Amino acid sequence: MSRAAPWLVLASASPRRRALLARLGLEFSVDVPDVDETPAPGEKPPAHAMRIAVAKARAVGTRRPDAAVLAADTVVALGTRIFGKPASRPEAAAMLAELAGRTHTVFTATVLRCGGREAHHLETASVKLVSGPPELYDWYVGTGEVDDKAGAYAVQGKGAVLVERIEGNVQAVMGLPLAALPRLFETMDLRLAVSGDRLTLSRKASPRG
Repeated sequence: MSRAAPWLVLASASPRRRALLARLGLEFSVDVPDVDETPAPGEKPPAHAMRIAVAKARAVGTRRPDAAVLAADTVVALGTRIFGKPASRPEAAAMLAELAGRTHTVFTATVLRCGGREAHHLETASVKLVSGPPELYDWYVGTGEVDDKAGAYAVQGKGAVLVERIEGNVQAVMGLPLAALPRLFETMDLRLAVSGDRLTLSRKASPRG
């Protein structure tokens, strides 16, 4: 018989990641890490996403050593330039003006830390925003949805009106690709099981010697 299921902890302040994970019916708690997300000089976007996701998982894992800690970080990039969370509405408007009509890349790194071990996954998607009209972008900035969003837009919200095309996993653009989780859990010797309309998570039974 397997041991008691570990606490699954989402190391994120993102309501979008909470909503995505909640779709599975898994029981989890939230512990928000305090991590400096400033890119290092010359750091490439996928490396930056993975470094920050690892830092989030370790920050929470240090204070929750018995938990399975799930962390993620999403980076919007145009070439090698990283578009972080805008510090103001004018900065958000400038970001969107630069991204409008162009295809950019979204990288989401997902890390699961459990028992001092880690499993990593990196998902990539391409997104093209519509080229205009400018009034549409002005309206969107005014909605306030641009706040605290990498790249200054949310594909799952009103920002969907700006998105012309996505190639890749839309959940990666939203911040947490759920299809990566079964493999990550398996790597950490955790077992997904069905309980009614919910999924449960438990440790695999250790083989008897």
